[in-house]
Amino acid sequence: MALYRELDYGTPARSGAPVTLEIDGNAVTVPAGTSLMRAAQEAGIAVPKLCASDSLEPFGSCRLCMVEIEGRRGFPASCTTPVESGMVVRTQSPKLAELRRGTMELYISDHPLDCLTCSANGNCELQDMAGVVGLREVRYDPVKTHLAEAKDESNPYFSYDPSKCIVCNRCVRACEEVQGTFALTIDGRGFDSRVAAGQDEDFLDSECVSCGACVNACPTATLMEKSVIELGQAERSVTTTCAYCGVGCSFNAEVKGNTVVRMVPNKNGHANHGHACVKGRFAWGYATHPDRIKTPMIRDSIHEPWRSVSWDEAIGYAARRFKEIQAQYGRNAVGGLTSSRCTNEETYLVQKLVRAAFGNNNVDTCARVCHSPTGYGLKVTLGESAGTQDFDSVLSADVVLVIG
Repeated sequence: MALYRELDYGTPARSGAPVTLEIDGNAVTVPAGTSLMRAAQEAGIAVPKLCASDSLEPFGSCRLCMVEIEGRRGFPASCTTPVESGMVVRTQSPKLAELRRGTMELYISDHPLDCLTCSANGNCELQDMAGVVGLREVRYDPVKTHLAEAKDESNPYFSYDPSKCIVCNRCVRACEEVQGTFALTIDGRGFDSRVAAGQDEDFLDSECVSCGACVNACPTATLMEKSVIELGQAERSVTTTCAYCGVGCSFNAEVKGNTVVRMVPNKNGHANHGHACVKGRFAWGYATHPDRIKTPMIRDSIHEPWRSVSWDEAIGYAARRFKEIQAQYGRNAVGGLTSSRCTNEETYLVQKLVRAAFGNNNVDTCARVCHSPTGYGLKVTLGESAGTQDFDSVLSADVVLVIG
């Protein structure tokens, strides 16, 4: 989950010939293979859902997204039903409202009613959908529930609370489809079904790589960042770029004051498409670490202690020393070296400083050393040592050669 949720269409986009149908009296045209749920959302019609996400293939387990199709019996799930030309679909009716409330009532009958003290309060899809379907009471008094199940706190970054699990399978599917680790599964059958890590192990002892895909997919507080449990919900979100490596994953930094509450992979990030590794997702403690240098510091020699100064003094000092070095040893005595952790924009500014201000071409990046064989191979075969394709082009490759 995320504080500021980007629009979720329920199922992935499809490509195909245009198909026109009618949804709630509106003519809608979408590519063949598109689900009724996505077609409705593209027309501005939101269908209730819990197990569906446009980052995962349709599953059809929650049954909240039932619709009526003219000429067909029953109430098919809109997430798993593809559009057909001439279809007439209703997403709202008294019967659908009754069925959805009944389904939600079953979910809530085996769910803790601790919303006010829950870490997901105000940012919970189950809570939202209960309001959407108009649930006002729970008539069931189950003899057996999962409310007393113990939490798994073994992972240092997130908590797993099985008492709040609705077995929507989103975490299992995210681990499989998004991350590809297959660390999670559904253990047991029927009422005994529960999410299990590895061979029914603690998360920390399983094959889990702590990428956070399951946490991001969870619609309840079952899987929740420990930082959110400790700090509460964030106040605002700032889009930024992860600096751990040169991939350039986009993140939404959820912040409370000047404190980072959590880092959520940006769904619209061209490099990562809403996914991330453990470092970008959870290892951001350096941002507020007490040892982090927060002010400019200078010293005249390595034998003197560092002293804090203003930005104006620090920039003036650096500029003066660069000029002194060039005056004594020549224009080519200084240069610039950038890190592969820098963004393209930061690297561009460094080379601009070297060429325009220093007056030479002494600029390089550590990535050239690391990737010199790659650059040489690209130059020889394609005539250009820079990357010639984006990440998504791999999906269209006819052959992928893996070496090593």
